[in-house]
Amino acid sequence: MPLKKTTSADRPAKHSPARTQVWYAAAIALLAWPLGLSAASSSSGDMGLPPGSSSSSLPSLGDAAAQTLSPMAERRLGDRIMRSILPDPDVIDDPLILEYVNQSWQALLTSARQRGDLNADIDSTHAWRPFLVRERSVNAFALPGGYIGVHLGLLAMTTTPDELASVLAHELSHVTQRHIARMISEQSRQSWISIASMILGALAVSRAPAAAQALMTGGQAIAIQGQLNFSRDMEREADRVGFGVLNDAGFAPIGMAQMFEHLQQASRLTDDNSYPYLRTHPLTSERIGEARSRMGTNGFLPTAVDHSDAREMLVAQHALMSARSRVLMDPRSVSLMPLLNTSVPKGASALEAVALHYTSAVAAQRLNDRGQVATSLKLARSAATGLPKAQQAEVERILALEEADTLVDARQAVQAAAVLGNAVTRGQGAVRLDARPELLLNARIALNLPDARDNREAWQDAATRLQTQVSVHPEDATSWGLLAALWRNLGQPLRAVRAEAEATAALGDLPGAIDRIEGGSKNVRHASPADAIELSVMQSRLRVWRRQQRDDLLEESAR
Repeated sequence: MPLKKTTSADRPAKHSPARTQVWYAAAIALLAWPLGLSAASSSSGDMGLPPGSSSSSLPSLGDAAAQTLSPMAERRLGDRIMRSILPDPDVIDDPLILEYVNQSWQALLTSARQRGDLNADIDSTHAWRPFLVRERSVNAFALPGGYIGVHLGLLAMTTTPDELASVLAHELSHVTQRHIARMISEQSRQSWISIASMILGALAVSRAPAAAQALMTGGQAIAIQGQLNFSRDMEREADRVGFGVLNDAGFAPIGMAQMFEHLQQASRLTDDNSYPYLRTHPLTSERIGEARSRMGTNGFLPTAVDHSDAREMLVAQHALMSARSRVLMDPRSVSLMPLLNTSVPKGASALEAVALHYTSAVAAQRLNDRGQVATSLKLARSAATGLPKAQQAEVERILALEEADTLVDARQAVQAAAVLGNAVTRGQGAVRLDARPELLLNARIALNLPDARDNREAWQDAATRLQTQVSVHPEDATSWGLLAALWRNLGQPLRAVRAEAEATAALGDLPGAIDRIEGGSKNVRHASPADAIELSVMQSRLRVWRRQQRDDLLEESAR
């Protein structure tokens, strides 16, 4: 749900080391960014492929040694894997963080297109969709078909937008250079469906830790070594191509070297032989040197500071989204309580002070401490007066959304609407009612208004805006879910059923989506002209989902 609080009761008490280790193994197998460091300096051990990984798990794609996986087949594999992992509660939708990540991602995609790194076949078939993983570990990984997983620990660890963008550019280059397809061609016995199953197992470890430990015994770690060795040249190529994409997208090229330097320092402080796969990739020092050498002599000189309005806004956005990620990556009360401390170190910049107070506000909201939220937001706004004007507007938008979100949680929807309206009036364009975070928050406000006839207009307005959103982004499960609730309020049960089914399918549950459509269709007695159109759309979607379900079952039966 948008800007939703998550309490310790909503998640397992703690990510177990076993679970974290399986996540690392999945990330390695899926061309992970070679990080593996925890934002909390937690450790993880060796990991290998699960027993039974064999060529029988692969779809029938011909001789893998002679035929590279086609872009369309790669996309189908990616869709299958995503349907397997999307239902897990640690694949999260935080609209503000996702908006920021996607903003950088789209800039990099545009750069890759302009550079010619994306051919038409790949560009038209792939999803090009980043998603967030609630994990403290510093990692990101590429899946087949253009899906990019980003751990919240990575966002929490990076200090500039250029560092985050360097990771995204690296992962994007894994996809554009067809590394996944090339790996399947070179290693025909490797099964991407088995990898999807391994990820699913990782997501269930909190309920059965012994299962993860079983995967880490014996010689299974050796099974993955060949793939790691094979990926070394790919890592270098992704660095080289990613550097060009990063630079041409307008990010500071020093970001890649700085990211490597952070990793090198962290590994020196925390590496106790718990990160073996770091040593299977090129040495961090080597990669730092290569990243700096690509910048020429400027790579070893102080970086010029960009003070343009666009850059200032991006820096402020990164600072606050990094702070937000620090809160959301671990929802346990024991981790949130220390973040309530609003003590600002001597000599801290205005933006650092704002980020600290914002961290406190977000943590307090998760702890249902509305008084602390109000206090922290007040301190954040006071500190923001010392920011450049370009940053003030962006910061005020984020603070206003946090304030309104807290009021909605407290069932004070009228006050939340006033906060959002005032922010539009005084926000100097930063608050945009057509932006996804505002769209979702506006819908939640409308749904929480007192049940009166006067609110029908608010429901209709929110539904109309969300209908536009899902027509452009049909994979947006959160928007579909809110739209379903709005259609129910507006007395349109058939449209509500269709929206519920779309939300369910977008979260990977095809059987559930099919059941909703079938059940909803049976309950229609006398269809109006509008209902007849809706029923036609529902039947069309039903055919698509049944076909996808059959394809999934065929792939599973071939294993």
